[in-house]
Amino acid sequence: MSLKKQNQAVISFSVLLDVGKYLLLAAVLTWLLIRGTEGLGYHWQWYRVPQYLFSLENGRLIAGPLLNGVMLTLKITAVSLVLAFAVGLITALFRLSHSLVAKIIARGYLEFIRNTPLLVQIFFIYFFLAPVLDISRFTSAVLALSLFEGAYASEIFRAGIVSVQKEQWEAAYSSGLSTAQTYRFVILPQAVRWMLPPLTSQAISLVKDSALVSTIAIYDLTMQGQAIIAETFLTFEIWFTVAFIYFLITVTLSLAVGLLEHRLRIPV
Repeated sequence: MSLKKQNQAVISFSVLLDVGKYLLLAAVLTWLLIRGTEGLGYHWQWYRVPQYLFSLENGRLIAGPLLNGVMLTLKITAVSLVLAFAVGLITALFRLSHSLVAKIIARGYLEFIRNTPLLVQIFFIYFFLAPVLDISRFTSAVLALSLFEGAYASEIFRAGIVSVQKEQWEAAYSSGLSTAQTYRFVILPQAVRWMLPPLTSQAISLVKDSALVSTIAIYDLTMQGQAIIAETFLTFEIWFTVAFIYFLITVTLSLAVGLLEHRLRIPV
């Protein structure tokens, strides 16, 4: 057997071993959970969960409250993600600029956002800024998430830009490109390859952090789950379903960005 085939066999065995360990751990945790709920006298009613996901009426598929919550969660996440990356990029450029005022603004924003809890920021925007600016719950939630995640994304953008070799800057300037053109055509296209993995992690954090907007009565996935539990007392079933939906969203996002990253790393 060739060395390449031996390596492939070892890798395959390692993957199978990891999957086996994961399944074993999942089985043990499931057994412990079942034993624990039996001790509490809890009766599982999984058959009631599908109606909160979807239903059939006159041959038409109707989204249930959980799917409606998923759609709102995805909407909040998508809008917040775009704004967070925009805020992050602008903040990174401010920090890298030669303007003292821009650096002070960027540093003040970063220190305030990173040293206060997201929940406090959501409450501050919703209970203080929203009445003053006359903005909705949705806008308040998006604004809070965008500013919070943008602070962390700015450090990722800054690190990616700084990682580009100095010779690239010199070559761009010697070609007659302006600073804005250098960023657009030379620096950012190279930096994005190294920024994708940490930006993906930040996007996943945004999906999970979006659950906090339920505290201002936005009926996202988490809030819908709370409302169903208050009505039906299906505590374990609903929370497991909600957690699994969040898991599917984040895993799908990771796989999609992983494929994009792989394509970007392939030399042309």
